[in-house]
Amino acid sequence: MPDAARAPHFVRSFERGLAVIRAFDADHPALTLSEVARACELTRAAARRFLLTLADLGYVHTDGRLFRLTPRVLELGYSYLAGFTLPQIAAPHLEQLVAQVRESSSLCVLDGDDVVYVARVPTSRIMTATITVGTRFPAHLTSVGRVILADLPDAEIDTRLARADLRPHTARTLTSADALHAELRRVRRQGYALVDQELEDGLRSVAAPVRDRDGAAVAGVNIAVHAGRNSVESVRRDLLPHLLATVARIGADLGITGQGVTGPARAAGHDSATRR
Repeated sequence: MPDAARAPHFVRSFERGLAVIRAFDADHPALTLSEVARACELTRAAARRFLLTLADLGYVHTDGRLFRLTPRVLELGYSYLAGFTLPQIAAPHLEQLVAQVRESSSLCVLDGDDVVYVARVPTSRIMTATITVGTRFPAHLTSVGRVILADLPDAEIDTRLARADLRPHTARTLTSADALHAELRRVRRQGYALVDQELEDGLRSVAAPVRDRDGAAVAGVNIAVHAGRNSVESVRRDLLPHLLATVARIGADLGITGQGVTGPARAAGHDSATRR
């Protein structure tokens, strides 16, 4: 917008200061004074004043030649993100995922020994299980529960499985603590869980974790499909890549630097001496 069209309240210098911050990105993490001036269409003198002001405020660091943003610049986005809940942040990504794969998707968190559905985008296809926001299932029976459980310390997994109701829901349900431990170790290594008709005959689901800044799984996103339409192999081949991309986008919106940490890397933080 040309200056002549700016409203009377518009502060041109503030706009230029924000432009200086935006000049830094993943491809340009460090810039010289001349590069900043050129990118922002500023004189060297003006660019220098903006950069030194940002340095005084703690948003920029300089070694005398190169300038870099500091982590403090993240504060500028935290106030915005603080007004959003995880389901609100995840919802548009779930909608995009469902549009891509044409299957239902949900976001769940762990509450006690259950997973609770906190966001859901269904398809028009009818499943026997009626799932809405607020629905609860035993965590060990679901793919989304397993990606969260797999991230817990082994001692805590032991405690949870010892009190879990391991009665079968279908002929495929894992009903022993040893079998569940083995499956959770697999989930931990591969970074996703696939449950094949253990909760309900005909229902397959695949899930991946949403992680916090420390790399801990705080939620999970799943895709649920009918076994008659999707084989286990097609779920892995056709749906899993879209699912992993979705949790990565949710993590990016949350500003989570550890989102890329998957099962094997995360597992290194567990006490190997306690593993079965």
